[in-house]
Amino acid sequence: MSNGYRKTALHDACIAAGAKMAPFAGWTLPLRFGSQIAEHRAVRAAAGVFDVSHMAIFDVGGAGAPPLLRRVLAGDVARLTSEGQALYTLMLNESAGIIDDLLAYRQGDGYRLVANAANRQAVGGWLKHMAGSDATVRERDLALVALQGPQALELFEDAYGAGTDRLKPFHAMVLGDWMLARTGYTGEAGLEIMLPNADAPGLWSRLIAAGAAPAGLGARDTLRLEAGLKLHGQDMDADTTPLEAGLRWTVHWQPEERRFIGREALAKQAAEGARTQLFGLVLEGRGVLRGGQPVFSAAGEGEVTSGIFSPTLGYSIAFARLPSNAAGPAEVLIRGKQHKASLVRPPFVRGGRPAFKELK
Repeated sequence: MSNGYRKTALHDACIAAGAKMAPFAGWTLPLRFGSQIAEHRAVRAAAGVFDVSHMAIFDVGGAGAPPLLRRVLAGDVARLTSEGQALYTLMLNESAGIIDDLLAYRQGDGYRLVANAANRQAVGGWLKHMAGSDATVRERDLALVALQGPQALELFEDAYGAGTDRLKPFHAMVLGDWMLARTGYTGEAGLEIMLPNADAPGLWSRLIAAGAAPAGLGARDTLRLEAGLKLHGQDMDADTTPLEAGLRWTVHWQPEERRFIGREALAKQAAEGARTQLFGLVLEGRGVLRGGQPVFSAAGEGEVTSGIFSPTLGYSIAFARLPSNAAGPAEVLIRGKQHKASLVRPPFVRGGRPAFKELK
């Protein structure tokens, strides 16, 4: 597939492995390599490997890097006190809408940010616009491979002889030209490996030879939703605040003198109360929840933002945006027919078992 879409360094390796490719955020990426459900289950039971090289990577350095990021991120990078420490955070606009959700890593004297591919220009442009002469913003052309699953760390050690057992969750380590991070988007243990493009095919082949199952965007989406992880562009966007997206916990209000962009608008909404909120939704009976479907509750109407059939649970789950005071039973309109559902608090799955709590 060409048609103007960018290709990752693993494009040919994915094609050779039998991938069905699909366009996504300006790239052509593997949708699946065979059975999407088999890929999903491989990650939950053992280990799967994903090509996520489309993600945007920025290195921010210079004496002005800390004040720049403390201004443009809702989470405070001053809390990253050790090399490799990571922070899940949000970049907001002046109205407290979410420009992007991203990861920030402490890296030497600076920071590395990993942002969503669809928001590459928005994030990069915002950083460069806000940066002073004493801060540098450099977009990196690197491959990014995600190795995820309960056996992921053991598999990497078997393949490379490099122990990652001392690497804590939400920390990263440097291995030559590679950065290995204990982060991911599946709800499982694992690594996200940032490395030169030339090294990516060798890493991919070696991990598959060691037993990792190649997995695509389809399984990545079902895994992240089961884990209760949101997707920018569906569950949140530039018109959605952290309070409305269920991401209040990512905002660092202290110290009070840190005036991050969007703080005033967000504080006003926090004082008044957000009118809508993101809820978990579990379908009772047969059917598949999909984005855009109308949802009805006693508190008012809303809609599904992300929905899937959960391979782990065997029924359909979703995120839905509804009035903040919604609770109890709900109904979803699927193909002209109303289906009963329950409002729940995610995550939906943890350790391969149901983990949600019903809101009554």
